[in-house]
Amino acid sequence: MKDIYMGVDVWGRGSHGGGGFGCYKAISHISPESLGLSVALFGQAWTWESEQDEPGWTWEKWWAYESKLWVGPVSGTVKVPEVPQTLGQPKCLHGPFLSIASFFPRHAPPEPSQISFHTTFCPGTGTAWFVEGVKVFQSQNGWTDVDKQTSVGDMIWPCPKLYWDDDREDEIPKALSSFCLDDAWNGGNSIRLSISCPGSEDETAAYRALWLPIQSLHLTAERLYEAHTIYKLEHNTNRDLETEFALSFKSLPGFQDDLVCNITSSSNIELAGGWTKLTIQFNLSRNAVQSSSSGAVTIGLVIAIVSEDPIESAQLSLLLGQLNVIPYLLPSYTEEDPLVLWADFIRTPVSNRPTAPLLGTLSWEVATSLPAITKIAVKYPDDPLSAWNLQPTINWFPSFLYFNIYAQPFTDEWNVGKVDKAVWIGTSGSDGQRNGFDILPENLPFVANSATKVRFYVQGVKDCGEVLKWEKCAYVDILSR
Repeated sequence: MKDIYMGVDVWGRGSHGGGGFGCYKAISHISPESLGLSVALFGQAWTWESEQDEPGWTWEKWWAYESKLWVGPVSGTVKVPEVPQTLGQPKCLHGPFLSIASFFPRHAPPEPSQISFHTTFCPGTGTAWFVEGVKVFQSQNGWTDVDKQTSVGDMIWPCPKLYWDDDREDEIPKALSSFCLDDAWNGGNSIRLSISCPGSEDETAAYRALWLPIQSLHLTAERLYEAHTIYKLEHNTNRDLETEFALSFKSLPGFQDDLVCNITSSSNIELAGGWTKLTIQFNLSRNAVQSSSSGAVTIGLVIAIVSEDPIESAQLSLLLGQLNVIPYLLPSYTEEDPLVLWADFIRTPVSNRPTAPLLGTLSWEVATSLPAITKIAVKYPDDPLSAWNLQPTINWFPSFLYFNIYAQPFTDEWNVGKVDKAVWIGTSGSDGQRNGFDILPENLPFVANSATKVRFYVQGVKDCGEVLKWEKCAYVDILSR
């Protein structure tokens, strides 16, 4: 037995097809789907590095170029450069451009009961940072941090595909997807979904319900889950147009499984900044076992459009800020209370200086507290009944995605302002530290002299996307000198 390693250089150095948009030529010979071989891609930064010096190059233009290579163009064809034929080799004929994703089967993320599904649709880049809809940072040149990379929604690129949520046969509206770097709920961006609805004279067109798949998932039948999404309706072109949104699950397009999503409860909560949070508790019926084992389940939005004049065409746009799917716990089980337990600061020694003002590493630890027992049901010492509420067999100890770090100078020796005046200075994870963050004086939003006293806050973001309230966070006070 021998190992076979197959690689393709996106820069085209020695690779069949010349790399770039010609990578598909080499991959078609490797044929990963039919032969079961994997493909190692080298130099994927080609999509940025080959164009970064072009005038007007932006992160948005990079994504349009990047997604064209991986999932194909929104419309039209991709021009594939001609590559000189190697002397002595027979001519190799290939068809039109194929995206890299077209060579591989779709794989859903891990089961949410094992790893909670969370996404802010972040590709690991951005120009700003948001915390619960508030922009807390604006970068001049943009930032990159692979630690913040999440799924960008595997069902909405290169463009979303809409379906009627009923049996009508009218022309289906079109949709486009793009990154919005100027507005988000958490993280660096949201997804803008633009929907174009053609006019219709059908008598049922006053009410039209659309199904918009967003993300494939692997779910287990009969297990209880909770899902929520945070979205914002930007605008629509018709004043008489009203919309309603709901979360739901269906079989992956192309699968014929009779999937039934049983929603046991739902809620709709208005958040700050025009954002809305949709939440459902649900399970999948038994006839979904086959589809769930193959990952053929997708979460998406049911979009109801109500119009007084459906003959007129309409445009609507919404932002998707966050999407989560987690195991659902009955209220009797959800008794743990996660928090950041403590924070500390260790100075970094600097040569020729007795002290290093605000140069060091911030560290912290998390914990969970259980409520006090108000009523003990144990009647005798050998009673097998537990005094505490037994937890189900899941990872009940809190898990955090990352931590937002804030700084705030004292107004005098003893007093500091309100916490909402603290300034965001970064997040954990970018440097690989688990519960640590390096403090550099030059990165602070204020000048710290030898007498400056600063409070640093550590704010956790849980794996379900929830940002801890300030009373559950920790802080440490540091004197510069």
